[in-house]
Amino acid sequence: MTTQRTSGRRKQALAAAAVVAGLLTTAACGGGSGDKTSAAGYDAANNKVLNAGSTKGGTLKFAAAQDGDSWDTTRSYYGFAWNFMRYYSRQLVTYKTEPGKAGAALQPDLATDMGKVSADGRTYTFGLRDGITWEDGKPITSQDVKYGIERQWAQDVLSGGPVYLKDILDPDGEYHGPYQDESADKLGLKAIETPDDKTIVFRLPQANSDFPQMLAMPSASPVRRDKDTRSKYGLSPFSSGPYRFDSYDPGKGLELVRNTQWKQASDPVRKAYPDTISVKFFSNANDLDQRLIAGDYDLDLNQSGLSPQGRQTALKQHKGNLDNPISGYVRYAAFPKNVKPFDNEHCRKAVIHGADHLSLQTARGGPVAGGDIGTNMLPASVPGTEGQTYDPFGTAGADKSGNIAKAKEELAACGKPNGFGTTIAVRNNRPVEVATAQSLQASLKRIGIDAQIDQYDGSQTSGIVGSPTNVEKNGYGIIIDGWAADFPSVQGFGRPLWDSKYILQSGNVNYALIEDKAIDDLFDAYAKEPDEAAKVRIAKEINHKVMEGAYYLPFTHEKYLNWRSGRLTNVYMTDAYNGYDFVSLGLKPSK
Repeated sequence: MTTQRTSGRRKQALAAAAVVAGLLTTAACGGGSGDKTSAAGYDAANNKVLNAGSTKGGTLKFAAAQDGDSWDTTRSYYGFAWNFMRYYSRQLVTYKTEPGKAGAALQPDLATDMGKVSADGRTYTFGLRDGITWEDGKPITSQDVKYGIERQWAQDVLSGGPVYLKDILDPDGEYHGPYQDESADKLGLKAIETPDDKTIVFRLPQANSDFPQMLAMPSASPVRRDKDTRSKYGLSPFSSGPYRFDSYDPGKGLELVRNTQWKQASDPVRKAYPDTISVKFFSNANDLDQRLIAGDYDLDLNQSGLSPQGRQTALKQHKGNLDNPISGYVRYAAFPKNVKPFDNEHCRKAVIHGADHLSLQTARGGPVAGGDIGTNMLPASVPGTEGQTYDPFGTAGADKSGNIAKAKEELAACGKPNGFGTTIAVRNNRPVEVATAQSLQASLKRIGIDAQIDQYDGSQTSGIVGSPTNVEKNGYGIIIDGWAADFPSVQGFGRPLWDSKYILQSGNVNYALIEDKAIDDLFDAYAKEPDEAAKVRIAKEINHKVMEGAYYLPFTHEKYLNWRSGRLTNVYMTDAYNGYDFVSLGLKPSK
C-alpha cells in the first residue's frame, strides 16, 4: 500500500473524533456540572424499559428535521414514518411492544391469531377481532384490509412504498389495481378472498416464508374505499387506530388527537397514553437539537441521532438523556449504473479503494456516534451477517484510509486513468450526510475524481434520487443514503435494493439499478427455502454477490446518540423499528 500524507480535512475529522471521545470520557465520569438528568442513566432505554408507567394524558411532542415521505400507509418507505403510523393504522399482525430483539417478533393485531397456514405454506386464513372500528365508528371489514393491500398495485398514482405483497401475490402482473378494476363487482385481486366481513384468505402462487412479516408492514393496513382520496390520502389518512389526524401542514407541523371510536378491548398492542401527539418540523437540525436539549420537545421523530453540535452539548451536560444503540442501518454510497462511468465496475471499485474509510466513519460521528466501518452490506440484525469478518476491500483493515495504488489501477482498467468528474447527491437536511459527502469528496480528489456535491430537498427523495430518469439527467453518479431491514431477513433488507424486479420509475430505492440474474435467482431460492440454516447460507451468498459487483460503498453499520426527554414513560429501543417504540410512550404526571 502506498503511504499517503494525512490531508488537512482528515486531520480536522480526526480531531473532531478526539473531541467526541473526550466528551464521552468526561460524561462517563459523571457529566458536566449542568447535567440534571444523570439519574435517568446513559443507555438506560437501550433494549430495556425505562420509567414504566400507565398515566394517561398530556401532549407527546415530537420534533423532526424531515417530514415523512408520505403519511399514506401505501406510499411511505421511511422507518420513522412506519413507527409513527401505528398511532392511526393497524394491520392483521404487528410487532410486539417489547424491548430489543423481542420487539421484532410478531403478534396478532386486527386478527384474532397468527392465522391458519396450509401444509404447503401457500394459503393463510385470518379472522378479524370483534369491536375493531374506523374513526367514524363503522366496523373494519376484511374487504377494507383487502382494498388497502390492493392499493399497492396503483403505482402510477401511489408510488413510493414497498411492493413485496404485489410481487408475492401477483408475480405475473395480471391485476391492474383498484383504480383500474374493470369488473362490475369490483372483486379485485384474485389472490385475496373475503368470504365474509370477518374472514380474509390469502392464496400465494408460491410459498414465501416471510409472508407474515409482509402483512405487518403499514402497506398492509386497511383502507376504506369510500375514504380513499388517492394521491391526497396522505394529507389526512382515515384512522383505524387510537389516534386520528387533527391537522397537518406539510413541512411545518402535524397533530393527532384521540380517536374516540377506538376501543382498548379491541387492541392488544396500543395503550394510547397521551391525549395529543404533535410534530414540529424544523429546517435546521442544529436548531432542532437545541430545542430538544432545552426541553421544548420530547424526542426526535426521525430517530437519526443528534447532530455533531447537539452531541457535544448533550454529552457534556445531559448524558442521562442519551441512548447509544446499534440502529440497524447501513449507511452507504450507491453508484447508479445509468450514470457514466459507473456502468463500469472498475470505476466503481476505484471509488471504493480511493475513499478514506476512517475519515468517512469520523464524519458520521466516530465509533460511538457513527458506528463500525462498513465492510459489507448486511447489517447485524439480519441472519447471515458476517460483520467485519467479511471485508472484501480491506476497508476496516490495512486499507481503512484508502489504497491509492489500487484505486489508480482500477481507474486505468475502466479507461479513466486521469480520473473523471461526477456529482454526489445528498439530502440537505441531514448534516451528518453532508459531512460524509464532503469527506468522500476530499478523499476522491487524491485519485483525480472531481466530485461536486448537490444538496437536494430530503423531503422529496422519492422523486429526486428515487427517479432513475432524474438521476441520469442530473448526473448523480454517487447517491448517499442508508437502509435498515423492512423485516429481519435478507429479503426484508436487500430485495428492494438489489432485486431487478424492484427497480421503479418513481420511488425507486435500487439506486444502483442492479440487474443481476444470479442475485434475482438467489432471492427466489431464499423465499422458497424452509430450512433456516440454508437461508443463512443464501443470505451470505447474496451479500457476497452484491459486494463483488462493487455497487455500493458501505460507510458504517450505524450507531447513534438518541435523545429522550425526562418526561417520558415506557421508553425503550425496539429492533422492529430501529428506534424508540413510539406507541408505548407515555408522559409522567404533571406536578
